[in-house]
Amino acid sequence: MLSLLLSAAPWASAQYTGKPLKLVLDRRSTVDPVGIVKNLVQKCPNVTLTTNARESDYMLAAWGWSGNYRFMVIAKGGDTIFATQTSFLSNAVKDVCKFLNTHTQQPY
Repeated sequence: MLSLLLSAAPWASAQYTGKPLKLVLDRRSTVDPVGIVKNLVQKCPNVTLTTNARESDYMLAAWGWSGNYRFMVIAKGGDTIFATQTSFLSNAVKDVCKFLNTHTQQPY
């Protein structure tokens, strides 16, 4: 399986010092993973996107069309623990990042 691993930009590492986390992207997601990865590197360097569900901490369901992005973070067991809807992909990723770095960790 292909894993998309991110290397944190040196200037961004001070922004989030939380535990390293891995997100698996829901297979039904319609948002381009490259766009998600690009924004994670900039906004959330401690979070990586992986295709290995067993190694992930959470699942990310991401839908997007015509300037409308809906993201959900799902914990292990299938409980949706966070959702956001924004007009910009970067804001959806920022919201998920903020949640993951402030929420009591409940791995996927």
